[in-house]
Amino acid sequence: MKIALVQPQPLSSDPAQILPIIETWVSGLASLGADLVVLPELILPGYNRPEEHRAQAQPIGGEWCGVIGDMARKHGCAICYGWAERLGDDVFNAASVFDKSGARVGHYRKIQLFGEMERASFAFGTEPPPVFDLEGTRTGLLICYDIEFPEHARALARSKADLILVPTANPIGYDHVPDLLVRARASENAVTVVYANYTGPDREVVFGGSSAIVGPDGGVLAQAGKEQAIMVADLPQKTSYPPEAISVQISDLRSFS
Repeated sequence: MKIALVQPQPLSSDPAQILPIIETWVSGLASLGADLVVLPELILPGYNRPEEHRAQAQPIGGEWCGVIGDMARKHGCAICYGWAERLGDDVFNAASVFDKSGARVGHYRKIQLFGEMERASFAFGTEPPPVFDLEGTRTGLLICYDIEFPEHARALARSKADLILVPTANPIGYDHVPDLLVRARASENAVTVVYANYTGPDREVVFGGSSAIVGPDGGVLAQAGKEQAIMVADLPQKTSYPPEAISVQISDLRSFS
């Protein structure tokens, strides 16, 4: 499976502007042969936009899901993205995965909410992280802070996941997460972890970049710096990845605009 990870600067809180940008990324990466594009946490309607979370949150099967599903089908490329989900009176920090046919194959509500803003905006997820089939690969789904707790990744590995996708919004000052903890989770569970972060300021929060794709031995297959970036890693479908089997491309996002 060829996996593309997008590390953007924070976008606006207007889905009418965000969704065409996402489609530009997906279209460009699909043309490079990507099977899957992984986007950060709460890309819809933005992470540090607490006033928008409840105001704009949508149910499963709402407009955002429809547009993302159509996008995946149109470009023949699976999409993993974070979004604000409404269920009755509750709003969840959620992530979904749509496969190449446009079908939703994975959905998860964040269990480990981080900080005052998240706890004020969202209800805690109560369902265990899912494992599902994606392009023939057993795939699990977590969100940001969840990956820092060993038990969540271990539960996915026990359910036979070989790949864990982690939409993320990790601020500066927490570089130990991509540099140490993500590598530890990959190594101790013999899984590949895809950790997709933002970079740069979003109001008073500044994101730290360092998005990474880490192999099952804990080795970094690709890691971004502090600038906007796209990474593409061609991963064979097995649990160990010899260096000669991996190709990595890091691109400036401006080439996809």
